[in-house]
Amino acid sequence: MLEIETKAPDFELPDQDGVLHTLESYRGKKVILYFYPKDNTPGCTRQACGYSELAPQFGEKGAVILGISKDSVASHKKFSEKFGLRFPVLSDPDLKVIQAYDVWKEKKNYGKVSTGVVRTTYLIDENGIIVKANDKVKAAEDAAKMLGEVL
Repeated sequence: MLEIETKAPDFELPDQDGVLHTLESYRGKKVILYFYPKDNTPGCTRQACGYSELAPQFGEKGAVILGISKDSVASHKKFSEKFGLRFPVLSDPDLKVIQAYDVWKEKKNYGKVSTGVVRTTYLIDENGIIVKANDKVKAAEDAAKMLGEVL
């Protein structure tokens, strides 16, 4: 996990519609950047739907929401359409951004060790500085918790 009060790494990734997004293009806005393991899994779906439900309140606070996983643009398109997501989900199949944000790690699940995305959420301020970082994310509670962090 990256340290707070450091500059967030810029990126360029496509969303579910193939539109490219860069962190730099959101300069002047707060950014909720959350990394999740996989589309259409129970925890990731709860987390995404929570953010989608609260998207208007984030917007009122001048914040944008961006989800990132290693799933393909096509997978993101199906995921976004199935659940009516109201924010971009970005595709990082090469793991460049996932690794730059230090969320590709060894994980243990039911005693099995694997490598993958550790669910992590960053709050980045209007100047591109990380102001909050959480790698102990509870999927169902993440959106409401982060909404409370955005001032």
